Amino acid sequence: MDMNLLNKITAPNPGVFTGGGTNAYLIGKNDLTLVDPGPANEEHIDNIIKIADGKIKRILVTHTHKDHSPAALPISRILNVPMYGRLVDGDSLWEDETFIPDIVMSDGDTIETSEYSIEAIHTPGHASNHLCFLIPEINCLLTGDHIMDGSTVVIAPPDGDMTKYISSLEKLFNYKIDTFAPGHGSYMHEPEKTIQAIIRHRLTREGKVFRRLEEAGSSDLDQLVKLVYDDVSEMLYPIAKFSLQAHLIKLIEEKKVTLVADKYKTI
Repeated sequence: MDMNLLNKITAPNPGVFTGGGTNAYLIGKNDLTLVDPGPANEEHIDNIIKIADGKIKRILVTHTHKDHSPAALPISRILNVPMYGRLVDGDSLWEDETFIPDIVMSDGDTIETSEYSIEAIHTPGHASNHLCFLIPEINCLLTGDHIMDGSTVVIAPPDGDMTKYISSLEKLFNYKIDTFAPGHGSYMHEPEKTIQAIIRHRLTREGKVFRRLEEAGSSDLDQLVKLVYDDVSEMLYPIAKFSLQAHLIKLIEEKKVTLVADKYKTI
């Protein structure tokens, strides 16, 4: 991969959800595209603008969670450049309401420059409006929060959807990808193995949800999270409950589980 075509700038926002921080990317050498500028942190914004040296022509956003898109509007205003992306389909827990795209991107839309091209791939699951961005010249996919290095992606209903997430992972097998440039963590160089491992992990967890529920007879979310996520710290239970609920919604859609009076049970 021609690393000169991609410059990663990590925001100073480390945390449970963000790992070491949110990665912003500058694509290109002279005709720059900024992807996921991150939180509206003044120091971070100044750093991006300084590194880009007046060459940013457009801003792309993978999705509108508050650690990825809030810096887009101030940078857009300072540099007078357009913002590209999508809005969510409904309600979202972590929505950045300041982001309204100048240009709405759909699956398969492309941006052509003299240096490179970018293809938008709609990958709902973590968020209904999530896009990944493929740079075919270097077979690199900017994955946002669809695939992260070093941590599991949280799927939080109602905007997060486990069925769509797994389907969106499988969709990536159709593309020529050598490298993932994730929204959090380091570059990842075994895309196919990574996708397979994520799908296997999710389906293994789903199987555990079904088995523990079957053993319990019936359970609410608070009881079930302790049974299903007994392999993680209790401090992570509030986060795990989001993905647990997403698994349960998927199982209900598949007519394997029912929900009656806040209690889940297998069919």
